[in-house]
Amino acid sequence: MNSVPAASLECLPLLASALTAAERGWPVIPLHPGSKRPAGHAERACPRTGRCADGHRTPEERATTDPELIHAAWAHRPYNVGIATGPAGLLVIDLDPVKAEEPKGAPDGATSLQALCERAAQVLPNTYRVRTARGEHLYFTAPAGVQLKCSVDRLGPHIDTRAWGGYVVAPGSTTPDGTYEIACDAPVAELPGWLASLLAEPDRPAPVPVRVHDGTRAARVALERECAVIAAASDGGRNSTLHTSACKVARFVAWGDLPRDVAEQAIQGAGEATGLPPAECRTTIRSALDWIITHATPRETA
Repeated sequence: MNSVPAASLECLPLLASALTAAERGWPVIPLHPGSKRPAGHAERACPRTGRCADGHRTPEERATTDPELIHAAWAHRPYNVGIATGPAGLLVIDLDPVKAEEPKGAPDGATSLQALCERAAQVLPNTYRVRTARGEHLYFTAPAGVQLKCSVDRLGPHIDTRAWGGYVVAPGSTTPDGTYEIACDAPVAELPGWLASLLAEPDRPAPVPVRVHDGTRAARVALERECAVIAAASDGGRNSTLHTSACKVARFVAWGDLPRDVAEQAIQGAGEATGLPPAECRTTIRSALDWIITHATPRETA
C-alpha cells in the first residue's frame, strides 16, 4: 500500500472533514484556505497536462473520494472542503440571509422556505443540516434518474439549490464570515417529490433555426453567434444574457446591415427556447434594440 504524507496540525481538522465526507460517498474538492473558491487552475490557465491531459477538468470532475488523494491534497495546506453535490447524489438547499440593501421586512431564505411549505401544505422531513457562515444548508438525496441542476431563487427569495454543476462548503471549513458547523446530524432524507417537481428543468422547445439572408456576413455571423449564446444561458442569467446579446446585435441594425424584424424574430426564438416567457423576451429585446439604435456610434472606417 502506498504511504501518504502526514498532515500538519493545522490541516488535521479539515483533513478529517474531507475524509468524513468521502466515507459518506461524497466526492470532495479542496477550496482555497479561508475561502469558498476551488483551489487549482482555471480553464483559461489549464496546462493541458497531468489530469488535464485530455482537456481541462472542472472542480466537479476533479472531486474524489480516494483517501490517498485526499491525504495528499490536505497534507501541507489547510484547504477548506468542498462537496461536489451532483456526483455525491445530493440536492442541497441553501438558505441565505437578507441583503443589506433590501427593504426592511424582506424575507430571508428560511422565511421563504417556510412560506413555500405552507402554500404547498407540506412539511419537510428531518434531515442533515449544516449551519453556514451566513445561513443554513439542508441536505437531501437527489431523485434517481434525474440530473437536477443548481438554481438561484427558483424556490423563493434567498433560496438557492446546489446539485449538478455546483458544490457546497463542508462543515469544519471557515471563511471570513464564520465557520460551517453541523446543525443536525440526522440521516440525509430523500428530496420530497413536490420539491423535485419544482426544481425539474421544464421541457424547452427546440431552438428556432436562424437563417439570415439579409445584411452583411458579419451581421449574420454575429446574430447566429448571439442566438447560440442565449440558447445556452443558465436559469439565473437568461434575461441578462438575452439583453446583452440583443445589444451586441443591435449595432448591426443601427448600421443598416441587418433588418430589425429579422434580428428581433431570431433573438425572440432563442430567448423562448430557454424557457423565458414570450412577453418578457419581447420587452427585453425591444428595450435593448431601442437604446443601442438611438445611441449607436458610427461604424469605424479603415
